[in-house]
Amino acid sequence: MAKLEVEILTLFPRMCTGYLGESILGKAQESGLLAVHVADVRDHASGKHRVADDAPYGGGAGMVMKPEPLIAAVEAARERLPGARVFLTSPRGVRLDQALARQVAEEGRAIVACGRYEGVDERVRSVVDVEVSLGDFVLTGGELAALALVDAAARFIPGVLGNASSAGEESFSGEGGLLEHPHYTRPPSYRGMKVPEVLLSGDHRRIERWRRREALRVTRERRPDLFARLTPTEQDLRLLEAADDEL
Repeated sequence: MAKLEVEILTLFPRMCTGYLGESILGKAQESGLLAVHVADVRDHASGKHRVADDAPYGGGAGMVMKPEPLIAAVEAARERLPGARVFLTSPRGVRLDQALARQVAEEGRAIVACGRYEGVDERVRSVVDVEVSLGDFVLTGGELAALALVDAAARFIPGVLGNASSAGEESFSGEGGLLEHPHYTRPPSYRGMKVPEVLLSGDHRRIERWRRREALRVTRERRPDLFARLTPTEQDLRLLEAADDEL
């Protein structure tokens, strides 16, 4: 049985445990498909006050995470998860995407160190394999990025999602990396806004063509950068021009 094991290293464990215990991730842990250990970096800090940060050499605003406790936390995590890659949440990192999430799921083990404050002492990078970022913006800490990595990777573990095909049908998944098509549920009409007739038709082949067309349209409109990387087939081009009654 495939399983994902993750160690999250943070100065604020409660920021992670609440999210991990709910919904799909909570159920995945209960069923043994996901195991996440949230470790407090301060457990590896010395002194009465377990200080894990200090002022930067050379001056400047903010504080920097000290190397000793964070490196010790990484080393302890490696003992618990031998062979796991170490990720550091950082604005310098590669952007988290579906491909990276799938890699983590396939590897089955990961250690995620959460950056904080102005960043981490540069020497911490000597024990890091991959730096990962959510995008070109700054967060208070790396906990959100760590949770996003765990959440995205866990969805690729068989059995975590109720529908085995769900992970392959989501935005950025599958061939071409299209955004997902629109979704509708009951009621069929709400405040004058109606569910497209094709979705009520029961014609599954027609519904699939509609979903493909809408995924192409949404991607072209919302993420032209993604659409530009797509090589549409002749059928895709015909779908983009087709009306609902022509599907």
